Amino acid sequence: MMVVEKIEASGHPAVKALHRTTFEITRDSFITPKGDCIVGISANKAAIHLSSQFKSIAASNGACVIILLKCGSVIEIVRGYGSPWLSFTSETSIVVRRSSYVDGRTIAVNSDKAAAHLNRELVKELRLGKPLTVLLAACQGEEWSEAVKILGDMAQSF
Repeated sequence: MMVVEKIEASGHPAVKALHRTTFEITRDSFITPKGDCIVGISANKAAIHLSSQFKSIAASNGACVIILLKCGSVIEIVRGYGSPWLSFTSETSIVVRRSSYVDGRTIAVNSDKAAAHLNRELVKELRLGKPLTVLLAACQGEEWSEAVKILGDMAQSF
């Protein structure tokens, strides 16, 4: 089983995308100078707003979380994992982590990319303040390649 969530956000001229262990999408409408992990602002959802079905799958053993970021014509795919420790309690943001650390903002751990690893063309588009679409897919580990294909197909439609 796979559940997909869509988040709409936007870039900002202050996007740095330099953090080496996380990236964040926030509902806040600003970025502070310390916010080198933030890649999207003014998001329409935070961790708490994700569906109960998404949360249930992502919090199960063996779960995979695929994150697709699209800004302008640039698409980036990040693969992370769920954890039984995910609580999805943040009302302001979502965070994807390369480590196994979990807090209320965390939606995926042990990811293959953080802000510093994202395509610099994507970051360039974000710095122009363009809209950012984020697709999240929670699935069981063996379904991850199918999830990537489905998200890619969805991203082409907008």
